[in-house]
Amino acid sequence: MAFTILLVDDEALTLRTIGRALDAEGFEVLLAATGEEALKTLAAQQPDFILLDVVLPDVSGIEVLRQAKMVSPATIVVMMSAYHMIDRAVEAMKLGAYDYLTKPFHIADMVNTLRRAQEMLALRVRVSDGVQSAKGIYDFGRIVSNSRAMTEVLQMAKAAAESEHTTILIQGESGVGKEVLAKAVHYNSPRAQMPMISLNCAALPDTLLESELFGFEPGAFTDARRRKEGLIEKAHGGTLFLDEIGNTSPSLQAKLLRVLEQGTFMRLGGTKVITADVRTIAATNSLLKDMVGRGEFREDLFYRLNVLPLVIPPLRERKEDIVPLALDILGRLNTELKKHFVGFTPAAAEMLKEYSWPGNIRELRNVVERTMILCKEDEIDDTDLPEEVRDHRAAPPEQAEPMSPFDVSPTGDQFVTLAELEERYIQEVLVAAGGNKTHAARMLGIHPTSLMRRLKKAAN
Repeated sequence: MAFTILLVDDEALTLRTIGRALDAEGFEVLLAATGEEALKTLAAQQPDFILLDVVLPDVSGIEVLRQAKMVSPATIVVMMSAYHMIDRAVEAMKLGAYDYLTKPFHIADMVNTLRRAQEMLALRVRVSDGVQSAKGIYDFGRIVSNSRAMTEVLQMAKAAAESEHTTILIQGESGVGKEVLAKAVHYNSPRAQMPMISLNCAALPDTLLESELFGFEPGAFTDARRRKEGLIEKAHGGTLFLDEIGNTSPSLQAKLLRVLEQGTFMRLGGTKVITADVRTIAATNSLLKDMVGRGEFREDLFYRLNVLPLVIPPLRERKEDIVPLALDILGRLNTELKKHFVGFTPAAAEMLKEYSWPGNIRELRNVVERTMILCKEDEIDDTDLPEEVRDHRAAPPEQAEPMSPFDVSPTGDQFVTLAELEERYIQEVLVAAGGNKTHAARMLGIHPTSLMRRLKKAAN
């Protein structure tokens, strides 16, 4: 695909000479002799590049650049200026120009500059594609939230995503999906085009954790032979996700507090104060407030992190989400494992709901994947589930109120009939399918007509 370049210069000889050279290099060339003509072409075409003279007969090249950045921010602009107007070229760089060429220049120098700009444009496209892909994966709509508790968490997370500077503290047991929620916040925020850098604070010893976060200068310690950027620097403009924040030492907590309050830090062994614009999302499976009470976590850092707390409930407390989550996981694993499972039998669904899931969603995914690998049928039955799920079920609730539609029959009997079980399971799958009967029938492994017949029978 040929890149499009808009060449803007009021000298006809320059337009003709440079235009031919660009055409020979494979660019699709658009020409403009005035600033007004350039802006009209820009609005209609939005070229990949603009080669723009600073001096034009009507509108200055600086003003064209300013408006171009508003109309088409992704367009790369290279300025052209005479040597005595170098200060205008510097001003252009501050306004977002990629580079400038001093007249007269060699055609080879111009081509080299544009080739470097091409590489940057290709990188932008790859980054943009990656962001769009991540947005699809981490869209809030893809997070299962049939339970009221999880729905409320997602509503708060969506509001937090829109506020790009707000610090967030996500709390919940291991495996509930804290990092997934953090990524959903990042990729649905104004910072989505910038990086999200993640660090598990429990995975590294304290000294290594500090050098990873802040970076270091040569000679900071024995093996520090050259400068290294820290993760905070790499997250500039984006999001820094600190998982298991409760595992940090008091000295590291003090440095993190400075980053949160002032947006500044220094590399290890360094004297220069570095500024970083990052949104911090911290996560923990510990109760930080209890850790503060025991003197294990700084109180000032806790309150600085706890600006917007999000508490994800464990899976055993959101039973309405278990079967829809299992179906969602099964659908994704069908693609990954090249399988064709249609769903779970009512007995298997009931067993999934009764299990306590100490490992939460991470354990649920492992169980579904293991079962899909070993199961010979295209529908998972209770007998196909692993032994720990079959033998260890959640403790019965203390209250007499049933926890799910499968607990008791409408007549109060201890067991439900198969007809009742089937009817309730169909209703759950319908909810998971968003009311789409065709999708629900596919998940149930039956023909849509058969589903309609069952629904009609249940209604009567």
